[in-house]
Amino acid sequence: MTGAARPVEAVVFDWGGTLTPWHEVDLPQQWRVFARTVHGLPVEDPDMPAEDLAEADSLAMRIHEAEDRAWRRGRETHESASIAAILDDAGVDPAHDRHHLALAAYQRFWEPHTHTDAQVRPLWESLRRKGIRVGVLSNTIWTRDYHREVFERDGVLDLLDADVYSSEIHVVKPHPDAFRAVCRRSEERR
Repeated sequence: MTGAARPVEAVVFDWGGTLTPWHEVDLPQQWRVFARTVHGLPVEDPDMPAEDLAEADSLAMRIHEAEDRAWRRGRETHESASIAAILDDAGVDPAHDRHHLALAAYQRFWEPHTHTDAQVRPLWESLRRKGIRVGVLSNTIWTRDYHREVFERDGVLDLLDADVYSSEIHVVKPHPDAFRAVCRRSEERR
């Protein structure tokens, strides 16, 4: 290697399990919560009619399988996905009158697993004091707005210089275009 080392200008973090503590999550349950809400079924009601429960569970399984296909494509071809695309693949009608309620129930399911680690704010403040920009690059199906709401809730959004979510670009990490996207966004904040 020749030449002088360049100073660090930015640090880019992953989100889930890096900025948030890692959790074991029952992934099929996220879609059972969504599907039962779409069908107007209380999530934990033991007196649910069997045919209603079977219909909701069938929808949950279709969504789970669609999500699994999406993540498999991400691993194999680096193709990104979004929650909207996954639900569409599973045949979910976004115009259904309970669709937004189901999305809200889905987000409530995930809420305990989204809290930013308490050490993030002091770390990011330290980086900013040193003139180092802070970025996030996450493989996710969730929207930019959802992630930014989480960062706002947890009091760290003001320290974020650049954030890119695979749901808003055509690829997932480790594809170079994902890293280029967050670098471009970081450069825009210089």
